[in-house]
Amino acid sequence: MPRLFSGIEIPAAVARRLTLVRAGLNGARWIDPENYHVTLRFLGDVDGTTARDFAHSLGDIVASPFELRLDILGSFGGRKPRAIFASIAPSDPLESLQRAHERAARAAGLPPEPRNYTPHVTVARLRGASSESVATYLERQGGFSSEPFEVTRFVLFSSRASVGGGPYVVEAAYPLE
Repeated sequence: MPRLFSGIEIPAAVARRLTLVRAGLNGARWIDPENYHVTLRFLGDVDGTTARDFAHSLGDIVASPFELRLDILGSFGGRKPRAIFASIAPSDPLESLQRAHERAARAAGLPPEPRNYTPHVTVARLRGASSESVATYLERQGGFSSEPFEVTRFVLFSSRASVGGGPYVVEAAYPLE
């Protein structure tokens, strides 16, 4: 069973900018830059029919290229932080694209995603980092942001079952026109 998700790749120049924040936090397992991405819809471990139906539905999505920009750094997990991420500046085209991916997942027979969509790029997974050390780390990073970059395609990624963070393989690419 493949483990699948759809997403947007992060350009190399933006990934290099993100690598500058990869230090100074005990308990962080930093994500390799080639695995940075913005998830549009996580499917998880699915059977071949569901994977094929989802991939086919993605091909029906029509959207124009648009710009994204990484915004501030933050953390998920509150008092038990589990990840450091770079948020995505608000983007109506991204929200629209994500809703189309949700519809594609539903068309493939998957249940609705129960969580609200929070576009981000995971920079590190955390194990044993205190909320205080994460807060100090985030404060030291100051006003992180990236230059805008153009999104010209989205992709279907696969990954092997693991703790997370890659390696991810592009199974199919879908241009925005």
